[in-house]
This record gives sequence, structure tokens and C-alpha cells, in this order.
Amino acid sequence: MELNQYIDHTYLKPFATAGDIVRRCDEAKQYRFASVCVNPCNVPLVAKELAGSGVKVCSVVGFPFGTHTTAIKLAEAAEAIENGADEIDMVINVGRLLEGDQEYVQAEVAALCELCHNRGKLLKVIIETCYLNEEQIAAMCRIVEDTGADFIKTSTGYGTRGASQEDIRLFRKYLKKPAKIKASGGIRTAADAKAYIALGCSRLGTSNGREIVEGTEAKEAY
Repeated sequence: MELNQYIDHTYLKPFATAGDIVRRCDEAKQYRFASVCVNPCNVPLVAKELAGSGVKVCSVVGFPFGTHTTAIKLAEAAEAIENGADEIDMVINVGRLLEGDQEYVQAEVAALCELCHNRGKLLKVIIETCYLNEEQIAAMCRIVEDTGADFIKTSTGYGTRGASQEDIRLFRKYLKKPAKIKASGGIRTAADAKAYIALGCSRLGTSNGREIVEGTEAKEAY
């Protein structure tokens, strides 16, 4: 199993410097990771560093709390794509979901999905499973299917926990169409990565990509 192809090499620290980002890009090129995932302000640098490498550029949107308005999320995604992002990982408005306003959440995901797909880009939907019960996770699986989003993703890494294997089992239980699954948060070892892949994940979000493929001790919590 080639673990590298599953890894979105992630660095979303608020204090990330250009040097930090360049190092992650160098690691991604060396290990041929799927993508480098960064905050929107770092997308131009990542696009420059990864040009011609085959490693995708990924940007988060509405990160980390999902509380931006839909208009701001759309503008943020559009700018990230203009700056070179190939993939967008958006955070839903968790509060709206918790209060039962599934129509709001679906409309927002649909709008982001339309924007990304019209530009030939992927959309991953971060639902922050740590705050959701099974019924709410099931609702998000339906919304991801109905909107045609490319991935459902567990976590931002800024919630009360990251991914769990039970999250993935619930995704598999309720997803009826071929949306892909991304686990993120708390993936620190090759054994962790292999377990999530065996459960059906197509991508893994982690800041420990180098350590995972080398089999060395993880340094990052996310």
C-alpha cells in the first residue's frame, strides 16, 4: 500500500511562516503526496512551489469554525482557485445544522459545489463530526450526495477531537452514492493511516505525512 498517495500534507497553523510552508511543499514533492493543504493566504506560495510537481494545491474555506457567511465562503473559494487551488475543503455552519436548519447547510454546500465544479475543481465538505450525533451525520451524508460534492471530511483539527474510526463507519453506513471520504485529525502513524484506508478513506488530512511514510515519531497533534 502506497500511503503517500492518500495524504493531504496539511499545515494550517495561524503562525505558519513562508519558510514553514516551503518546507511542507518540499516534503510533498519528495514523498509525492496527494496535495498540500494550507490557509488561503498561503495558496499563491504553494502554487508556485508545487508547479509542475503533480502535487495538488488544497485550500480550506470558512476555516476553522464554518461561521463565515455563504457569500464570504464563495469569495474565499473563488480567490483561492484564482490563486492556484485545485481543491477546496470547506467547513459547514455546524450551528445551523445543530439547530435543524438543513436547508441552509445544503444550500451553502450546493453553492460552493457549483462554484468549484464550474472551474473544474474538487470540493471536500468538513462536517466536524465531534459535535454531531448519528442522525446529523446521516443528514450530512445525504446533503453531500444531493449536492454532488466530491468528499465528505470528518474534522478541522480545531474541534474537541479529530477523526474516529466510528465516524468512517457511519459515513459508509449512510453514503449511498460514490462520494469519497477524508479522515483528518489525530492521524499520526502508518498504522493509523492504514486503518482508515482499510475502512474506505480516499484521503487523509495530516501534518505528519513525512513521519507516517518514514515510520518515525509524529510531531504534530493534527
